[in-house]
Amino acid sequence: MNQTPEALAQARTDWTRDEIAALFDLPFTELVFRAAEVHRANHDAGAVQLSTLLSVKTGGCPEDCGYCSQSSSADSGVKATKLMDVRQVLQSAARAKDAGSTRFCMGAAWRNPKDRDMPAIIEMVHGVRAMGMETCMTLGMLTGKQAEMLAAAGLDYYNHNLDTAPEKYGDVITTRTFEDRLETLDNVRKAGMNVCSGGIVGMGETRPDRVGFIHALATLPEHPQSVPVNALVPVKGTVLGNMLADTPLAKIDEIEFVRTVAVARITMPLSMVRLSAGRESMSESTQALCFLAGANSIFTGDTLLTAPNAGDDADGAMFAKLGLRPMQLEDLPGCVREAAE
Repeated sequence: MNQTPEALAQARTDWTRDEIAALFDLPFTELVFRAAEVHRANHDAGAVQLSTLLSVKTGGCPEDCGYCSQSSSADSGVKATKLMDVRQVLQSAARAKDAGSTRFCMGAAWRNPKDRDMPAIIEMVHGVRAMGMETCMTLGMLTGKQAEMLAAAGLDYYNHNLDTAPEKYGDVITTRTFEDRLETLDNVRKAGMNVCSGGIVGMGETRPDRVGFIHALATLPEHPQSVPVNALVPVKGTVLGNMLADTPLAKIDEIEFVRTVAVARITMPLSMVRLSAGRESMSESTQALCFLAGANSIFTGDTLLTAPNAGDDADGAMFAKLGLRPMQLEDLPGCVREAAE
């Protein structure tokens, strides 16, 4: 559905932590019911967007994100690669489109892109856009000039996750600050691109931390048009993987995960809420509850960057069982429709 001026006016950015905590504390069925009402008022509840994420440059990242197997400080066995050839990227995009994806996301394990990499990155954007697909990239921090270059190339969304609550952030990452993240999001907004920003549930955080995480997103100057909600995949060799793997904390409480999706939907009613990493470990019943609570996008395919993911066949079977259908390009918000015409 289109984001009309009337709908945008109803999307509050003045949520308080107490209000968000009160939502989390609702009886589970009441919370999901309220989220479903908000979802149906703003989206087609029977349609879910299929997205594909490709790692166009893997490993060797100088950041020390505690969850990431691509960090150079992680002993995860992920080997650093160079930026993929543009033709290979576009071939992957074409396969994703043939499999039903309307959104193609490209991720590079960088702290920030170098100017010498921008021509190839821009060529990738042009090529995927020419296929009539929605485009998203996550390349690390962006300068204002780089954001303007990507916007001029036609990039629809730029992903830069806040990851967790501001007060929890330093326990997860030390090589950049929460404010650095906000600065990149500001550069993306000023360049006129849609913001994709979410985070990870299951990093040993508390309920108040999850409240703070949603609060940080829902009180940005504008809600992110795209909010990916990840469940931690605890990879051995990473800080969090070593800490949580083979412990009860390694598996996120699925009811709490659904609560987080529901609160995201209520507080950011117009955003695309995306089930992202960690979905391969969730039951179909949990995923169905997430769709009921307002999630309306999944990443499909066998991998998400370097993490395992439910494959296309499994997702097709689940959609048939649940009576869901893949969202079509013309149903999407944003500017990509012109590229498909």
